[in-house]
Amino acid sequence: MTSPPAAPVPAARSRAGTGFFFVVTLGMTWALGLPAVLARFGVLAGPAERFLPLIALGGFAPLAVAVVAAFREAGRPGVRALFRPDPPRRPGAGWVLVALLLFGAIHLAGMAVFRALGGDVPQWLFPPENPEQWAALVMFPLAEEPGWRGFALPRLQDRFGPLRASVILGVLWGSWHTMMFLMQGMTPPLFALAMVNLVAGSFVFTWLYNRSGGSLLVAVVAHVGVHVDNPAHALPGNPAPFSVLTVAVSVAAVLLVLVDRKAWRGSPATAAGWTPGGGAGVARLGGR
Repeated sequence: MTSPPAAPVPAARSRAGTGFFFVVTLGMTWALGLPAVLARFGVLAGPAERFLPLIALGGFAPLAVAVVAAFREAGRPGVRALFRPDPPRRPGAGWVLVALLLFGAIHLAGMAVFRALGGDVPQWLFPPENPEQWAALVMFPLAEEPGWRGFALPRLQDRFGPLRASVILGVLWGSWHTMMFLMQGMTPPLFALAMVNLVAGSFVFTWLYNRSGGSLLVAVVAHVGVHVDNPAHALPGNPAPFSVLTVAVSVAAVLLVLVDRKAWRGSPATAAGWTPGGGAGVARLGGR
């Protein structure tokens, strides 16, 4: 006997679920990161490093809270839909490749312009150089994207549209990094620069997500690409590469909004009109 289709989630409940996701995700990550920050600034005795496992645990908050929020909305089917929508969204290989390389290409283009204008470029790429950075390359995309792009972005787009959703998600995504920024020793100007970087990057992520038909895989791979070449590794001592990346990503975000307007109208289903290398895009089906 075939089970009846699940009833659609009421709009009010969906909005409540989105608010629950952001409040609990930020609260959990900040609470787990606070002891290390207090130790770093001498408020708590002892080395801050002893609290680093708590910061790492806080990095999984977007994933954990997204699962809970999806379950609160629609039970087990909601959790399954978070990772395995029905029908599945299968982006073409071209989109996966674009997602992996796009942020690195934006950074390299920015560095090329910076050098042409007379800037000093002793290092072009910033790949992982230690076990912690390699762990971040694997852990952060898997722990973050089911929450940011898998759960929050579709719901924000349904309510606010892609442009405002990108701004809202970018600000909250940046705020979520507060304890990590403080542990890096960022000054207020660098903190502001990082916030601009993440808000601009949010637009690029939204473009990739919508143009690939709402693919969580594409979002995860794009986040991996960010860590494959991550000028934030040079902070706080050398802010120039990260500054160049921030300007370049901001320019890319503006160009994507101005040039590809279809990606910013409606749902990922309407935006997925083409794929890299030609062919029809993968429609987002079974939208939330």
